[in-house]
Amino acid sequence: MRTFTYPGRDGCPLFATSEADTGIDHGPDTRPPVVALHGGGPDHRSMLPLARRLADRHRVVLPDIRGYGRSVCADPARHTWDQYADDVITLLDHQRLAVAAVIGAGLGGTIALRAAAAYPDRISAVVVVSLEDIEDDEAKAAETVFLDAFARRVADEGIAAGWEPILADFAPLIGTLVREAIPRSDPASIAAAAAIGHDRAFRRVADLAAVTVPALIVSGSDARHPTALAAE
Repeated sequence: MRTFTYPGRDGCPLFATSEADTGIDHGPDTRPPVVALHGGGPDHRSMLPLARRLADRHRVVLPDIRGYGRSVCADPARHTWDQYADDVITLLDHQRLAVAAVIGAGLGGTIALRAAAAYPDRISAVVVVSLEDIEDDEAKAAETVFLDAFARRVADEGIAAGWEPILADFAPLIGTLVREAIPRSDPASIAAAAAIGHDRAFRRVADLAAVTVPALIVSGSDARHPTALAAE
């Protein structure tokens, strides 16, 4: 694996990892490219087991979503769904990839859908694991309050204190992945990333009609990742 940094179009320093270049000894890498986007909380390392399974047939690139891990972005105004989708395309441009499939979990899945809707000529297919819900106005307001409170805890007490009241509601594996990512994360960026709660990825299920590329939706097992929505 190799790591690299690259600038977002707004100048934020972004981080990613991929398999090492094949180099002249083995010729150009002709494997179909895949971008794997982690969920909210962990960083790219949570997707490494998947990347290793795919690596024999695909060139896999794993970014830290802005605000997470080593993708530092401490300005809340720069955490929007449009910006997240644009970051995917910036990554493809940096890697000189014309198109790629995108796999995303949770937050990363929503970004994958937004990128596919906005840039259908650059995204060949999407796989969404643990699809995030499309909230009504009441649920969205509650999410915003929740994330604002999380951001305040992180700003006042640090990342671990921000997460601890929440992790009991998560699967143990998710809690482990989140805790392992804390030393690699910037507190100001984690707090800023919570501002995504003030933006809306999709207002209605019908908005997903903008995604015209092949899509595989894998629902999660809790209320945040509804099976009924995945079926629609």
